[in-house]
Amino acid sequence: MNTSAPVLTAAAARVIDAVKVYGSGDTEVRALDGVTVEFPAARFTAIMGPSGSGKSTLMHCAAGLDTLTSGSAHIGATDLSVLDDRRLTLLRRDRIGFVFQAFNLLPTLTVAENITLPMDLAGQRGDSEWIDALIDVVGLRDRLHHRPSELSGGQQQRVAVARAFAGRPDVVFADEPTGNLDSRSGEEVLGLLGRTVREMDRTVVMVTHDPVAASHADEVVFLADGRLVDRMPDPTPGRVLDRMKDLDPKGGA
Repeated sequence: MNTSAPVLTAAAARVIDAVKVYGSGDTEVRALDGVTVEFPAARFTAIMGPSGSGKSTLMHCAAGLDTLTSGSAHIGATDLSVLDDRRLTLLRRDRIGFVFQAFNLLPTLTVAENITLPMDLAGQRGDSEWIDALIDVVGLRDRLHHRPSELSGGQQQRVAVARAFAGRPDVVFADEPTGNLDSRSGEEVLGLLGRTVREMDRTVVMVTHDPVAASHADEVVFLADGRLVDRMPDPTPGRVLDRMKDLDPKGGA
């Protein structure tokens, strides 16, 4: 396949015929079973599905944190499967941002130092105007000299979001970013992710189990048993919850 074909550049990230198998024989688990899905640039996409549906595996493989058994994963027009470990590490550093359920901030660094940490480690100078604008978007202007222990959970996650976007990545992957937050702080972080998409032309792909969180996205993709089973544009909490009940009548969302 010609990885520079225009069809691949229309999406910030994409997987094609993605298969991921863990184990073998009687213990074999097919976490992804032929998934093809793209995540459009400058859009906010949520990934949902019952427990064990493959949603976290999909995110990890799309982001180059894990490798596919077969099929391909692309960031823009770059096929991740052709990259050696060094080039893949550089791609993740330069073109991908991550936000996790645990905030993963360094306690000895200030907010400002945590935001620029990935670039500092890489010996790079960030775009100061971009970072300055980002600090205002995430509402941390008056917290830059504080350390994580002096912040609330919601504020810490805002620092993590700012860090993920600081290097102007092609796409930010967020894995249950509100999982450790109360509902109010969670709403603030989700609103922040949405603003970075709308106001700063960024791309966000979020794994979540929460229909309210998913409703902040432009579109929700649904997985079940390792397969893509539905896509829902302009989601609402009620519609997402109903779809999840259809997929997992015993477990709900």
